[in-house]
Amino acid sequence: MRTLFASYFISLDGVVDAPQNWHFPYAGAEVMDVVGDATKDVDALLMGRRTFEEWKAFWPGQSGYPLADFINSTRKYVVTGSGADVGWAPSTVLTGDVLAAVADLKARPGGRIAVNGSGTLTRHLLSAGLVDELHLLVHPVVVGNGKHLFENGAAAVGLDLVATRAFANGVVHNVYSRAAATEEGDR
Repeated sequence: MRTLFASYFISLDGVVDAPQNWHFPYAGAEVMDVVGDATKDVDALLMGRRTFEEWKAFWPGQSGYPLADFINSTRKYVVTGSGADVGWAPSTVLTGDVLAAVADLKARPGGRIAVNGSGTLTRHLLSAGLVDELHLLVHPVVVGNGKHLFENGAAAVGLDLVATRAFANGVVHNVYSRAAATEEGDR
């Protein structure tokens, strides 16, 4: 079975929205090594329609940026209820029962599946038990407003910290997997 992992730049106050406005002062060599390592063995990108449209508007025109070739050539699966003008190959639209479609995708042979951006999709997949790992690059900044990865009212999901690494610039890379404990009393 393929591994599905979600990666985020996240502020201390939980904001994942518009990282281009607050991430770059922290984009040192250590952080960029983590970003580059996150592409290893990945042969599929899973994203929601809004993230897909944002990336489609930016990445195809990029050259000389280390991730551009990877992003542009990797198969993209777009989750949307309204359909999407794919127009950015190689891409496939996933509609209907998203959880079943993602479970089927994970069951197919292949490399790792990455989710970047698409917080709503990640929350949905995490609560359904379809996210195997959550990678958070926690930045030492309070953004104050924007979309949060975890919204009020979401069901509790237990996670185990499997790796952590602090960088000289204050960013901390935390990797979580689904909790081994299955009952609330086990935590």
